[in-house]
This record gives sequence, C-alpha cells and structure tokens, in this order.
Amino acid sequence: MSRRQTLFGKLWAAHEILRREDGVSLLWVDRHLVHEGSHHAFAKIAARGLPIVAPDNTVAVVDHYAPTRGRSNIIDPQIARMIDTLRQNAEKHELRIFDLDDPTQGIVHVVGPEQGITLPGLLINCGDSHTSTHGAFGALAFGIGATEVAHVLATQTIWQKKPKVMRITIDGELEAGVTAKDIALHWIARLGTGGAQGHAIEYAGSTVRALTMEGRMTLCNLSIEGGARFGMVAPDETTKAYVKGRPYAPVADEWDAAEKAWDALSSDADAAFDIDIHIDAADIAPTVTWGTSPEHALPIDAPLPDPAMLSPQKSDLASEALEYMGLTRGKSLAGTAVDQVFIGSCTNGRIEDLRAAAAVLAGHRVKVPGLVSPGSQLIKAQAEKEGLDKVFTDAGLEWADSGCSMCVGMNGDLVGNAKRCASSTNRNFKGRQGRGARTHLMSPAMVAAAAITGEITDVRMLLRDRDS
Repeated sequence: MSRRQTLFGKLWAAHEILRREDGVSLLWVDRHLVHEGSHHAFAKIAARGLPIVAPDNTVAVVDHYAPTRGRSNIIDPQIARMIDTLRQNAEKHELRIFDLDDPTQGIVHVVGPEQGITLPGLLINCGDSHTSTHGAFGALAFGIGATEVAHVLATQTIWQKKPKVMRITIDGELEAGVTAKDIALHWIARLGTGGAQGHAIEYAGSTVRALTMEGRMTLCNLSIEGGARFGMVAPDETTKAYVKGRPYAPVADEWDAAEKAWDALSSDADAAFDIDIHIDAADIAPTVTWGTSPEHALPIDAPLPDPAMLSPQKSDLASEALEYMGLTRGKSLAGTAVDQVFIGSCTNGRIEDLRAAAAVLAGHRVKVPGLVSPGSQLIKAQAEKEGLDKVFTDAGLEWADSGCSMCVGMNGDLVGNAKRCASSTNRNFKGRQGRGARTHLMSPAMVAAAAITGEITDVRMLLRDRDS
C-alpha cells in the first residue's frame, strides 16, 4: 500500500528533480517573479555571461520602490535608478514587465494571482519573503535570497531541504468584524514567531473553506511571520472560480485538463502531519499587535502583558517592546491614540480589504491622517468604479496609486519618528515603516475604526452602531 500524502508532499514530489545524499532536493520552478530588489541577482548572472534560461517563466514587477504619487516625475534619484535597472534587465532578457505606466501594475503578490500567473500546483519563487501568499491557490510558493534568485534565473531550478508539515485547522463561523488577518495574528500570538519554524503549513477546516481567495491569500501571506517557509490551502471550487478567465489562466481543453489535475491537489484523508493544531473560530477576536514582533499580538479587549509573568527568554523582549512602543503593562490596547493610519500592502490591499474598510468609514470623518494604497492598478480602477475612493477621500484619507508603499518604507511613504500607525501591513519590527515608527498591525476594518476614532478601537462596536 502506498504511503498517504499531504498536499505539500504531493507538490514537492511533483517538482523534485533529484535528491542529494544530504537530503537536499533540486526542484523545478514553474514561475519566477522578480522586482527592483532583484538587481543583485541580475548582476550575478551578467558577471558570468549567463542568459535567463526560461524568460517565458519569469515575470518582472515594479512594486517595492514604486512611488504611489508623482510617478511621471520621480524626484528621488535612487528610486528612479532602481526602477530603471529593472526595466533594462527586463528589456535585455525579454521579460514581461508590469511597469509603472502599465494599467495592470501592482504589488508582485497581488499581480501574480490577479493575472492568473499564479495557478494551483505550481512552484513559485520570488526574492521576497511573502511569496507564501501564492500558496493560497494550492501552490508551492516561497521567498528566496539574491543568490538563489540568480540560480533560478540561470537554471530554472532551486535547491531546498524538505521541511516538516504542520496543519492548522480552523472550524466554525467568524464573528462579524473578524477576518483572515485576525486568524493569522491569533495563531502567531498563540504559537510564537518560531512556532512553525521549519514547517510548511496547510490551512484546513470549515472556516478556511468559507474564506474568499483574498482571505486565503492574507492567511498564507502571514505564514512567514510565524516562522513557516510555506503556507497553503488546497484548491477547491472557490479557487477555480477566481482563476477562470484570468489573462494567463488555461483555456478550453487546457482548462479541463487543469481542473482535473487540481482536483487531486489535497491531502489524503489519513495523511500524517508532524504537528496538528486546532482552533475554534469562536475564540478569535479582532487582534492587534502591541510590540515589535508579529507574535506580540492580543485580542482588542485583552490587557497588555506584564513581562514579569512571561518566560525568561521572552520577558526582556517584551519589556523592550513596551518601552519602544510607549505602552504600559496591564493597560488595554483599546483607547491607545494613533497618529496616522495605512491601508494597503500584499497582505491587505485587495478589493475585499478596501470594501471592508470603506464599509466602516462610510459617512464618517477621520480624526487622523492616513493613506490608502490599492494592491494593484486594476484594484484601484475597480475601487473607483464602486465609489470606494470617494468614501476614503470624503472621510479625509489620501487615495494613492499601487505599490508596497508604507509597508516597507522604501518609496517615500513613511511613518514619522515616534509616530504611532494603525496599519494593515505584515511586519511591526523597529524601523519597518520608518525610523522610530510605532506600528500596530490589524485588519483593514480595524484600521478604518482607528482612523474614525483616532485611537485603537474595537470595530465590532462601530459595526453594531451602524447596524442598529
């Protein structure tokens, strides 16, 4: 009898070319996504006189350094140089590039799924840690470093050691105002940023099945913040409905064959996982980070931790984080004043995220300034068609173009020193959004609630007031 396999095991086996004696495997790469930060890898292959071996499988996207305002006249010469370098490399190697003036430009992890470049069953690499986003489609997707990017460009393969597999099963119905972002922050806070270290995560359960593809992408996107290398959801009818008709998706007979192959991409009923975690959706509340690590997260109605009550290895980090964030142990996060807000990023810049934020903001004026940057120009156009942009601007927020924007702070969009930002992004490390910035990660709906009140607020209260 053959050994029953997990979804991850099936995907790995389908891409494994060979395995060395030390257990490291050479894997075939189906899609390679590059951006401005990939210039080191292009320089490496140029120095050796090597071509890109599979240019049709490589896609270039301007996103990390993309200005969200003033695109026609980039003032910062460093940003202009980074973008020009990607253009030159794309032209030299005949790559499809989603450039600033392209109506389909956006964040690489938004553009891939949106265009149908991301498909179930593929192995996808990008020189960005949040490549795990694409695993929402039942793909084997993970970020790689500059040397590995060069290796993929030159060979269309990647060396990797097969990790262990963790399953996180979430069952039940989420309360109104609770989202995929809250699911992710909930499990990371519970297990810690090293809780999934050395594992691939498969998300399962009725709660996950009820999520839209946007929600699943958010969940897989944040897997890396819990230490995982991969995050994935088995493809189903929701996946197929999202993919069908996308520009790069299969058509006609190829679509029929693809559907048949995708139907086999699920873990066998009795497949064994190295770790099995179960979460009740009823236990998940709107969740906000309080410190300088994604595991520093709490339900909105919970008190801030007392470092003295934590384990020795976490106590000093918690004390340092509270001091940096200007917070007091034992107090509630609710009511903490914020200086500005941000909605966007590869985690939460999709149309569903903008709709959720706009639903909270409608009819209100914000008390603090903020920026809304759609995940792609197509999402921007869709939001404007639906009038979401007017909701944001009428409320007093700035509506910008797409890009990584204030998530990464490489593009002129920054949080000021010692300023507190309610952010829909993915990382709250020191300096992530700007030198001295204090970042609180939360869902777009929670960001909208903070914008309205000027402080960290339980969005469920605003939703109840709206519906009463």
